[in-house]
Amino acid sequence: MTIAETIENKLRAELAVAHLQLENESHMHSGPATDSHFKLVVVSEGFAGKRLVQRHQLIYRVLADELAGPVHALAMHLYTAEEWQARNAEVMPSPNCLGGSKADQ
Repeated sequence: MTIAETIENKLRAELAVAHLQLENESHMHSGPATDSHFKLVVVSEGFAGKRLVQRHQLIYRVLADELAGPVHALAMHLYTAEEWQARNAEVMPSPNCLGGSKADQ
């Protein structure tokens, strides 16, 4: 099972997911990173009444093993269905990496 599949399976098992989008953005980062940088969009009524930090903490708890190991970066966009609809079901694209790899020096 890939890291992406593991992430998706864990989130679907723990949350009432209405929409889940996981993009591997490792190719946008300098250095040899593979399967280590992801952008996550989750729409769930489980986020209702929770502040943004509480939503992030929930995801951190569910994905603790992955974040302690192979996943270096996880951009999270976490919404209720109402919030997602108000955004027209869109998130901004992630910026390209600006460097910082030892290979760039």
